[in-house]
Amino acid sequence: MYHSKIAGLGYFVPENIVTNDDLSKIMDTNDEWIQERTGIQERRHIVPGTETTTSMGVKAARIAIERSGVALEDIDFVIFATLSPDYYFPGPGVLVQRDLGLNTVGALDIRNQCSGFVYAVSIADQYIKTGMYQNILVIGSEVQSTGLDMTDRGRSVSVIFGDGAGAAVMTREEDVTKGILSTHLHSEGQHAEELYVKAPGMGGRWITDILTENDPNDESYFPYMNGQFVFKNAVSRFAEVINEGLEANHLQVSDINMLIPHQANLRIAQFIQKKFQLEDHQVFNNIQKYGNTTAASIPIALTEAWEQGKIKSGDLVVLAAFGSGFTWGSAIIRW
Repeated sequence: MYHSKIAGLGYFVPENIVTNDDLSKIMDTNDEWIQERTGIQERRHIVPGTETTTSMGVKAARIAIERSGVALEDIDFVIFATLSPDYYFPGPGVLVQRDLGLNTVGALDIRNQCSGFVYAVSIADQYIKTGMYQNILVIGSEVQSTGLDMTDRGRSVSVIFGDGAGAAVMTREEDVTKGILSTHLHSEGQHAEELYVKAPGMGGRWITDILTENDPNDESYFPYMNGQFVFKNAVSRFAEVINEGLEANHLQVSDINMLIPHQANLRIAQFIQKKFQLEDHQVFNNIQKYGNTTAASIPIALTEAWEQGKIKSGDLVVLAAFGSGFTWGSAIIRW
C-alpha cells in the first residue's frame, strides 16, 4: 500500500476583474453590503468567447504538470470537478484529455460542486494507494459568470461567484508518514434544494419545457440558495469534518500548520478560525479577490498559499469544504 501526494500545483483566473462597484452599476447593491456579508471585494469573470471551463482547467493543469516533474505521457488518469461543464454531456474530463494530448487514459467527472475538489482528491488518493494508477491529474474549474442572474432579482447570489481553475498532479509517495493521510466525505441529500439549479434537468424542467413556455420570469435555471440555512449548516459541518480528520490521525488542532477552507464566504472561514483558535497565518483565504469559485476555490487557494511560501515540507495541511448537495469533506495532508 502506498500513500499519494500532491507533486505539483497550478491555477488560472481570467484577466477581467469585476469589482463590487462594477456590480453596483447593473444591480441594486453596493461595496459595503457585499463586503459585510461575504468579505468579497472583487472577482474574475471571463469575457464570453475567450475562455471555457475546460480551457481554464487545461491552463492550470499545464502549470501543475510542469511543476510536478511528471512527464505529460506519464499522466494515467484525469479527474475533473465542476458544476459548469462546457457541454451538458460529455463532461470536461475527456476534453482535457484531448486538449493536453494525453494518451487514451480514463477521464472522470465529479459533480459535487463546492466540495468537488476534495472528493476528487479522495478518489485519486484511493486509486494511487491501491496501485491502480500512479500519476493522476486533478482539476477544479468553473465558469459561473455566464449563468448568473445579473439583475436585482439575483443579486443575493450573483455577487458571490467568480470564474477560475486550479489543478494538482497527485502521484505515488512511498513514505507513508507523508502525503494524503486520510480523507473524509459526507452528504445530506435531504437539503439538496436549499442550494441548487433546478433546470435544465431530466427529472423536472428540460430544455423543451423552457423553450415551449418561454417565460421571462422563469428562475429555475438560475442558482437558488437559502443563504442563512446554508451558512448555519456550513459552519457546523466544517467543524465536524475537520475534527473527524484530526481524530482519525491522532492529531490535535495545534498540529495544523495550514487550513485551506473552501472559499464560500469569508464569514464562514472566520467563524471556523475563531472556533479552532487558529492564528491568521494558519488559515488561507483569497475569496476577497476571487469570490466563490466553487470546485476551483480550494486548488486556487492551495496553489497561492504554496507559491507564497506559507506551506513547507513537513507541514500539516487541512483541506475542508461544504456545499450544494449538501456534500462536505476534508483531506488531511502531511506536506
